[in-house]
Amino acid sequence: MSDEAHVVTGVAAGVPYVAWPPAQDLASGQTAALIISWHLNDPPRSAAAMAAALPLSGVNAWRVYLDLPMHGRRQLPGGLEEFMQLGYQDAVLKAFEPQVTQAVEEFPAALAALREQLPVEDGPLGLVGASIGALPAQLVMAGHCARVSAAALVSPVIQLAEVVAANERRFSVTYPWNDASRAVAARFDLVARAAEIAAGDPQPALLLVTGAEDIPAFPLQTLRLHADLRQHYRDPQRVALTSIRGMAHGFAAEPGIEPAPQTDEARLVDAAITDWFNRYLS
Repeated sequence: MSDEAHVVTGVAAGVPYVAWPPAQDLASGQTAALIISWHLNDPPRSAAAMAAALPLSGVNAWRVYLDLPMHGRRQLPGGLEEFMQLGYQDAVLKAFEPQVTQAVEEFPAALAALREQLPVEDGPLGLVGASIGALPAQLVMAGHCARVSAAALVSPVIQLAEVVAANERRFSVTYPWNDASRAVAARFDLVARAAEIAAGDPQPALLLVTGAEDIPAFPLQTLRLHADLRQHYRDPQRVALTSIRGMAHGFAAEPGIEPAPQTDEARLVDAAITDWFNRYLS
């Protein structure tokens, strides 16, 4: 992280968070912008680790990093190993679905609490989501839970069924789909729901960031969403795609739970998102 003396930790409507205040004083009458971020199940896999990997210190806004359910200060009694066991039992219904659904359902109350606890009032809102943490960000935008000015998705999960298929190939397993899990996959298919994101007011300026060394399923999903959104946006330039050289899926060192020095890949991601928010978070 940057200056640890200024880090703020708290709980917003039951959701633990780590936050950085704006680096510069605001002009008279100006309301601070707020950026809310969700981490990965891969490194960085906690709010504290995400805040260290992507501090976004070049954006003059409050940057708030939320712990996803079952991670960080909300980790299961058995820690990461217990969460991984849930994935082995049923990745969709026991890991991805409860994690993402809870994150989305708790967002409105957490946002309201953050606006009370931090001096952000009704300033502009930005979202960041990485890997599985990109799903809450997309579902908040698709569900119009808040007025989102700008967002950035990193190594994003966009079509859950595609991710499950990629994991089947990666781990030589077969996932036993059923009606319940297929319904979750349909809800977590944001290519199919691209028009819902585009129906936002304003249409959120969206940056899609992929790793050049990631498994193909992730950049392919991102290309599909990029193409679909650009067809729905009044200004297609407000949807952009960039690839980070040398980056696979995550962008922090294992185990990725505690704050750690920025990797080279995270530094490139941080710079890309900083530039995007400085252009569009207003």
